[in-house]
Amino acid sequence: MDSNKAFMQRALELASRATGRTSPNPLVGAVVVKDGEIVGEGYHQKAGKPHAEVIALEAAGEHSRNATLYVTLEPCNHHGKTPPCTEAVIKAGISSVYAATLDPNPLVSGRGIERLKEAGIEVNVGLMEQEARNQNQFFFKYVTRGLPFVALKTAMTLDGKIATRTGDSRWITNEKSREYVHQLRNTYDAVLTGIGTVLKDNPRLNTRLPQEDTRDPIRLIIDARLEMPTDSWILQTASKQETVVYCLSGADSSRVRRFKELGAEVVVLRGSTGRVPLEEVFRDVAQRGLMSVLMEAGGQINAYALENRLVDKVYWFVAPRICGGDQAVSPVGGRGIELMSQTIDLKNVVVRTFDGDLLVEGYLDHE
Repeated sequence: MDSNKAFMQRALELASRATGRTSPNPLVGAVVVKDGEIVGEGYHQKAGKPHAEVIALEAAGEHSRNATLYVTLEPCNHHGKTPPCTEAVIKAGISSVYAATLDPNPLVSGRGIERLKEAGIEVNVGLMEQEARNQNQFFFKYVTRGLPFVALKTAMTLDGKIATRTGDSRWITNEKSREYVHQLRNTYDAVLTGIGTVLKDNPRLNTRLPQEDTRDPIRLIIDARLEMPTDSWILQTASKQETVVYCLSGADSSRVRRFKELGAEVVVLRGSTGRVPLEEVFRDVAQRGLMSVLMEAGGQINAYALENRLVDKVYWFVAPRICGGDQAVSPVGGRGIELMSQTIDLKNVVVRTFDGDLLVEGYLDHE
C-alpha cells in the first residue's frame, strides 16, 4: 500500500469509530501529514460537534502549515451548526488536500473543492472513493433521495421457515448470529417491525452487547389498529427507548391516548382499513433526521417492502436446521412472483458464517 492510500485508510478507520452516531451528518475522518508523519487526526463524533478536519487541524497545530490533509469526504463550504471547514483548512496553511469523494448533495457538491483551489491549495479527489462511498451509504441515500437507507434482516431454517407450524420461532439462529444482529442495531438509527411480530414474539428491539459504547435504536412499530398489548415489552419500555407507532386514522382514539401515556409517539396516517403505507413511514423517518432503518419484521411487511422496492440491502441468515410443515411460515409472504425471470436479485453478495449459521448479505438490484 502506497503512503497516500495508507493515510486515507487511517482516515477511514477514524471515521468508522462514530458509526451509527452522526445522523443526519456523514461519517468523516481526517489526517494531517507532514514530512511523511501523521501530526494530527480526528473524526466527526456527533451532529453539532466539530467536524473531522477541524479536530485534526487543531491537533496538528502549527505543524499544519504546508502539510497535507487526507479527508474521507469533501470539506464543507457552508455555514451549518459549525463554520465551513474549508476556511479552517485555508487558515491552517494546508498546502494540499486528498478528498476520497465529493459531497453527494448536488447543492454543495464540488463547492468545497472549488473554494480550496481558489485559495491555491492543491486538491486531489477520488483516493479510495468506493471505500468512502460504502462507508457513507446511509448518508448518500439520505442526501440524494430524501429517504433512509433500508435494510431487511431475516432468519430462516434450511427449508425456508421463520417459525414452526405452531408459530414457535425462538430461536432459529445461534448466539453468535444473534450477537451480530445486536451489532446491527447498534449501527442503524432505527429498527422496524410489525404488530404480527410483536404479538408473536414480544420483542425488545434494543441493543444488548457486552461493550459500553452502545445505544438503542429508535423503534418503529407498524400497527394499523393499535393492537399492541399495553403490557408488551415495547410499550412497557417506551418511556426509556424512543418508540414511534404508525397506525391508520381508523384506530381507536382511546388507544392512541393510552399509547402516548406509556411514552410512545403515535403517528396517524390516512386510511381506516388496509395496510400502513411504508412509503409514508420512511418519509417521516427521514424528516426526523434518521438515515437508516433495520427491518426485523414478518413475511407480510417484508413482501410489501420488497415488492415496492423500498429495501436497499438484506441480511439473510440461514440456520442449518430443518423445520418442515406446509403451514410453517416463510420469510416473505404476499402473492409472490409467477416467473423466475421476475425474481428480486441481489448484487455485491457476501456470505459469512457464525458457528454454522450462514449469513448472506447483498444489495437489491433496482436498476
